[in-house]
Amino acid sequence: MRIRIVDAFTDRPFAGNPAGVVLLDAFPGDDRLQRIALEVNHSETAFAHRLPAGGEADWALRWFTPATEVAMCGHATLATAHVLHTTGAHEGPVRFATRSGVLIAAPGEDGSITLDFPTAPLTEVEAPAGVGGALGAEPLTVLDTGPNIGDLLVEVADEETVRGLAPDLPALAAHSERGIIATARAEDPARGYDYVSRCFFPNVGIDEDPVTGSAHTALGPFWSERLGRPDLTGLQASPRSGRVRTEVRGGRTLLSGHAVTVIDGELLA
Repeated sequence: MRIRIVDAFTDRPFAGNPAGVVLLDAFPGDDRLQRIALEVNHSETAFAHRLPAGGEADWALRWFTPATEVAMCGHATLATAHVLHTTGAHEGPVRFATRSGVLIAAPGEDGSITLDFPTAPLTEVEAPAGVGGALGAEPLTVLDTGPNIGDLLVEVADEETVRGLAPDLPALAAHSERGIIATARAEDPARGYDYVSRCFFPNVGIDEDPVTGSAHTALGPFWSERLGRPDLTGLQASPRSGRVRTEVRGGRTLLSGHAVTVIDGELLA
């Protein structure tokens, strides 16, 4: 079984968000998939196998964190499409059958890949008691991101606040299904990004996710409405850091970025 490690939402190695990618003939049992994901020990490992020609999708795709299977993952989808394209396993746009429906990944002329994901249904809610203390910053706005993502989107005062967050992760885990997306408007858009974010997902075994594609299906529409433009660039200001270009098209949000394969190995067990 061949395993590749791909850094997603970056054009250079050792940045962005690393994902395991495993191409299979068929899915083995869930326990084996979970054990492999724990061994890889990145925020997500993607497992994919080819589907019969003529259907609504080309490949079946599943994502596992070290602790559990998840319903949606952007960076590992980008990583999987990158592997399919760079190895010649698939040419052109690829349609993935997933727990979140059919998701399309299309290669661009500049080497980037664009993901077509469902836009998160945002609902403004009251800030849960204690969430500010757990996050380490006072919320300005709090939104629920819907069942596919399962996060709270929390706007805080400014970019400096986002960068300086040091949350109490056990306390944070009580406030949402997956975790918290913290965000603020960019201090200086001339730097090439319009908003910043950081993502903390203690409930699925990820203290801080380096760059989160699925979160940008909420961040993109949130900031597009605030800034009055459908096309934006988000910087996820984790220690590894990465940029996600977002384009909101009503019920769909396009997420674009690059990827780099950094490890290509074989599972012996």
